[in-house]
Amino acid sequence: MPTQTLEKKQEVEIKVQPQPTPEQPPLEVIKKASKPLSKPNISSGFSINSFINKEEKTDETEKSVIVNTDNLPEHHFTETDLQNEWAELLKQLRTKDPVVFNAIKAFKLHKIDEKVIQISYPSDSAKGEFDKISIEFFNHFKHKVNNHSIVFEFKKDHENLKIEIVTKKKIFEKFVEMNPLLKDLDDLMKFDLS
Repeated sequence: MPTQTLEKKQEVEIKVQPQPTPEQPPLEVIKKASKPLSKPNISSGFSINSFINKEEKTDETEKSVIVNTDNLPEHHFTETDLQNEWAELLKQLRTKDPVVFNAIKAFKLHKIDEKVIQISYPSDSAKGEFDKISIEFFNHFKHKVNNHSIVFEFKKDHENLKIEIVTKKKIFEKFVEMNPLLKDLDDLMKFDLS
């Protein structure tokens, strides 16, 4: 009995499609498409290499622009004038563009010389946000003080301009450094410094 089942399993039917004769048309005709059926890949049009090359070209054009400041007025201005205009800009940005405001609120401006203002910034990303509004601020300030030969210098100062969030626990730790007995008091009283 087991041999009969094996024989049945070994028999496989192979159906051969009959060859079409000249009087009979073929059963299936495969049609080929004249153009691709799928949509072609659409590139975004953004190329990193072209962006880098474009950026280098714009830097070259910025360097070649020279402004003749010989005939422009050069009136005196004070550090107070500078700080007042900076405070006014921050006040306007607080409501108008909070993202830029939060990025540049840590900037420090100092009058170095009669024609030089140094702008200290904490990070490159913050400077990038400032670049969006810098030309408008520079032009406004030059017109306000009537001094068009002012040069603005940027200085990255990460250490001094770092904004630190001060919590109750950090304040308490500073007091413990000054008076170690506060640590014993905290152990005894279990202050909630969260």
